[in-house]
Amino acid sequence: MRVIALSTLREFWTGKAAYADAREPTLAWYRHVLRADWHSPTEVKREFGSASILRDGRVVFNIAGNKYRIVVWINYPYRVVYVRFIGTHAQYDRIDAQTI
Repeated sequence: MRVIALSTLREFWTGKAAYADAREPTLAWYRHVLRADWHSPTEVKREFGSASILRDGRVVFNIAGNKYRIVVWINYPYRVVYVRFIGTHAQYDRIDAQTI
């Protein structure tokens, strides 16, 4: 899979010292997704059992022992994962994961 954009993830863990602990788990997630070749939400769920599958290609991943969340939109035919949001659970609770 191709991931757009690593810069969004990097900005999160470098933007505030309190989020520096997100770096390694986020990079591990990123590397895993780069090696993936998902054709459907079922395949995502098989690899990430804790992922939440939403409508229209949206998926929510729990990162760093469920401390952070990454919301993506996956274009399965083109094998592209678009990072739409990364944040804490409290930040996630203030967004609409389906529309962000």
